Amino acid sequence: MAAQTDAAELDHVLVAVPDLAAAARELEEEHGLTAIEGGRHPGWGTANRIVPLGDSYLELVAVVDAREAARSPFGRWVAASQSARLRPLGWAVRTTELSEVASRLDLSIEAGSRTGREGGLVEWRLAGVDEAAAAPALPFFIEWAAGTRLPGHARAVHSAGDVAISEIRVTGDRNQIGSWLGAHHAPIDIRRGTAAITAVILEAASGDEIVLESV
Repeated sequence: MAAQTDAAELDHVLVAVPDLAAAARELEEEHGLTAIEGGRHPGWGTANRIVPLGDSYLELVAVVDAREAARSPFGRWVAASQSARLRPLGWAVRTTELSEVASRLDLSIEAGSRTGREGGLVEWRLAGVDEAAAAPALPFFIEWAAGTRLPGHARAVHSAGDVAISEIRVTGDRNQIGSWLGAHHAPIDIRRGTAAITAVILEAASGDEIVLESV
């Protein structure tokens, strides 16, 4: 068994929506958060907008090609979960040891990419998407290509001021989640119940909280 040498870190929280522009307006009007243009995911049938929050971010994601999305595990997950209500769908942790993680958990790896705002290609690899879709208390794993600027570090001005994700709340089996994650620094609160992500808590520099709940 290969050891995971670097602890995983929170990368982003997914929010599946039917309309990216409408969801971005709601985030701005209700919470003072700015969602910047992301891009389209070739082969997945989805597109996104990014809410940069430093080392992590919120990802608004929507299906833009239903036929293409039906052929992709990620696309199918998003298509089955779109909601006009802003609620967390799932979450991802960032690792630089994806091959080792995939070997440890017997996962397959899928490559993804999109064109960035400045025209360059943004590339990554994922593992555990199917498992996260089936049990959303579990995050999937992402490894960004070498030299890629983290989406959370993109420039954006939030009227709410500086905001960061302070906590991910999930329900599920604590031992299962811990075994899945391995060494990590994710700010996760685990409670007993059916496997689900129940809320993401964001904290502004002012001390104000923004809470997006799944129910």
